[in-house]
Formats: sequence, C-alpha cells, structure tokens
Amino acid sequence: MSFSLPLFSSASAQKPVSGLSQRSRMMEYDQPLVWVTILLMLFGMVMVYSASISLPDSPKYAAYKNSHFLMRQSVFIAASLVAGLLAFRVRIETWQKLAPYLFVLTLVLLVLVLIPGIGKGVNGARRWLSFKMFNLQPSELMKLFVVLYAADYTVRKQQFMHKLTKGFMPMTIAIGVVGLLLLLEPDLGAFGVIVCIAMGILFLGGVNGIWFGGIATTLVGIFSMVILLSPWRRERIFAYLNPWSEENALGKAYQLSHSLIAFGRGELFGVGLGGSVEKLHYLPEAHTDFLLAVIGEELGFAGVLVVVTLFYWIIKRSFEIGRQAIAMDLTFAGLTAKGIGIWIGVQAFINMGVNLGLLPTKGLTLPLMSYGGSGVLINCVGLAILLRIDYENRVLMRGGRV
Repeated sequence: MSFSLPLFSSASAQKPVSGLSQRSRMMEYDQPLVWVTILLMLFGMVMVYSASISLPDSPKYAAYKNSHFLMRQSVFIAASLVAGLLAFRVRIETWQKLAPYLFVLTLVLLVLVLIPGIGKGVNGARRWLSFKMFNLQPSELMKLFVVLYAADYTVRKQQFMHKLTKGFMPMTIAIGVVGLLLLLEPDLGAFGVIVCIAMGILFLGGVNGIWFGGIATTLVGIFSMVILLSPWRRERIFAYLNPWSEENALGKAYQLSHSLIAFGRGELFGVGLGGSVEKLHYLPEAHTDFLLAVIGEELGFAGVLVVVTLFYWIIKRSFEIGRQAIAMDLTFAGLTAKGIGIWIGVQAFINMGVNLGLLPTKGLTLPLMSYGGSGVLINCVGLAILLRIDYENRVLMRGGRV
C-alpha cells in the first residue's frame, strides 16, 4: 500500500488547490475593461454637470434646476449599468440567433420615427420616439444591432463572401435601406458610423478586396452628392473650411469657432474644473455634442489626453478580445468584438474631430460621456457584450462550458 502515500503528500495536496486558484483567476471577468467604462461614464457625468450648470439662466431652460442634467445623467448611468449587467448574462450564441430580428425591429423603429405624431423632432431633425419617461433614439440601437447583424451575416454567408450577388450585395442593400431612413431624419453622422461598422466587419470577414474598394468609392461619391445637393450641408462644409471669417463665425461655424476658443483657453492644464467661460451660453450643446470642448477648456490638453487614452485602451482591448475569439474559431464572437471596437472608435473619432475642427460639424455625441439616455445605455450594452465575449473566451480556454 506504500504506492498510495505520495497521493496524499503535502506537496501533492497543494497542486489541486493551486490549479483551482489559477483557474479561478483565469475565469474572472475583465476588471480593467469594467473600471475604464465606469470611469468614463463618471467622468462624463461630472463634466455634463459642469457644462450644464448655467443653462437654467437662459429662457429655454428657465424651468430647470441647476442639477437637472446631473440628476438625469446619473439615472441614465444607473439604468445603463443594470442593462449592461443583464446583457452580460446573455450568451453570445443567443445574441447571434437574435441578430436578424433585432436588426429588422430597429428598421421598423426608424420608420416610426418619420411618422408625424409618433416621431419627435428637435432643431429640425426627427430622430426620437417620445415616451413619458424618456426619449428613444433608434439610430443608437442600430449602431449596436448592425454590429451583431453584420457579424452574423458574415458567418452565415462565409462561403459566398467572394461572390457579388449572393455575398456582398444583400448586405449593401440592407445598409442602403438604413442609410435612406437615416438621411430622411436627417442623421448623416449616424449613417456614417453605421456604414463604417458594416464595411469594417465585411472587410475583416474576408470580402473581395476589389468590391470593397469599389463600394467604398461609391459611398464617398454618395456622401459627396448628399452634401452638394443640400444647401445647408454645403454651407456647413464651407464654414468648416474657414470658421474665422465674420460671416461663418456668426453663422454656420458659430459652434466650431467657440469650441476652438474653448480649447485655446484651456492650454495645457485648463482653467480649472467649473471655470469654463464658453459654457456660459456661448457654446451651444456644450453638455452633448461639444462636451470635449468643455473638458479641453477646464482640464486642458492633459484632460483631453486622458479621455483619448481611455478610448484608445477600450478599442485596443476590443480588437485583442476579437483576435482571441477568432483564434478559437469563434468567428461571430470575434467579428462582434472587433465591430464594437470600430463603433466606439469611429464615433469617438468623429466627435473629437468635430470638436477640434478636423471634421465638419455632425450631431454625434461622445460615447459613454455626453448627456443622453439612449446613447449611454446602448454603449453600456455593447461593452457588456464585449465583456461576455472575453468571459466565454476565458472559460473555453480552461476547458469549461459557457
């Protein structure tokens, strides 16, 4: 019976414990991703409060309290965290099955937005469905669901991705329908983000390079024609090219010129939290589209650099998670992870580019940070799905089941 003694030796008894400990650590969720997301939302909430605290001084917001937008944003963040927790509990396989239905449902919502009496218009744009407690922006839903749909489509049509009629064209037509509905709102910025998401996933999924280049050229032509045939969009482009002329600075480039003034005042370390002058009714939509300008003025280049670094980390992490999933032959999960990275990256880049005068003015918010319920909630759900992909990767690498 002496052969049984080594099985119960002190050294051997520690091995299973060490293995369990190592396995437990491996199966933990990606804590840095969670904390970076929460940090961006809380940072955004502070800056939304700073940017909106003086709004009740204007007649438009006279009925609001100084903390109105702070309280609403805190509710949005709390609801988004709950939604993210629920989304994390859904298996990626389930998201894949639901992807086509969610895409079609959001198309129906985009149609409802355009119906008078149902859709809500603000500043000449009809982009919201009004409910008693909140306003829903279907274009925000579409950004996430087009990620899922494009990833699922690429997996289902993998053998046809090098064929024009069976592989590439059906997806192009679907995105074209989405684009038409968004242009009728109008929401050219959201259309641009959605096109970049779909094209990026198709490219990563192995679509024919010649067709990809051809459709990219076609889309550039379509965007150019939309701008040329729309007088007010054309005026915005010309104003963006020369924002400091008196006519533009007082007209179409008013927001851009004051945004640039805000960055100029901030210099390296800013004028101090709460010390912005541009938010005092000079810079319109300071708590939504131009939140980065307030950050630049109050916290300077250092504050903007922190924001850029945090977004870069999320994008980099999403592509790492995607590569890991694809290496394990989880193509849908991998493309979804990379698609989420493209979505967050493109929208953040466009918003930052608009604030800094690198791109023409678009009605796009800064993900996770700008004021708004639909945007923050959908961003959280998207990142929760990314977190779930990483979690399932870790479980499968240790031989577990999801």
